Amino acid sequence: MTYTVQVKVMPLKELLDPQGKAVMSGLKNLGLPAVSDVRIGKNIQLQVDADSEEKAKQIAEEASRKLLANEVMEYFEVELKN
Repeated sequence: MTYTVQVKVMPLKELLDPQGKAVMSGLKNLGLPAVSDVRIGKNIQLQVDADSEEKAKQIAEEASRKLLANEVMEYFEVELKN
């Protein structure tokens, strides 16, 4: 069976996010001072062939650990989509 898996990769909260800071500065320059913080990440959708939802999630987590996220600087979340 083929499962759709969403992987969200974000910078660790403890680390600076230069892209987020640049976007936040731009928003303030555009007259949107209500935005207090911006974090920029990646949203990755995978089509995974697996025998079960749990196996599809395991495969996506392995892909995230090995390639999609740099765990020194980023964290990831894996979610099965319907």
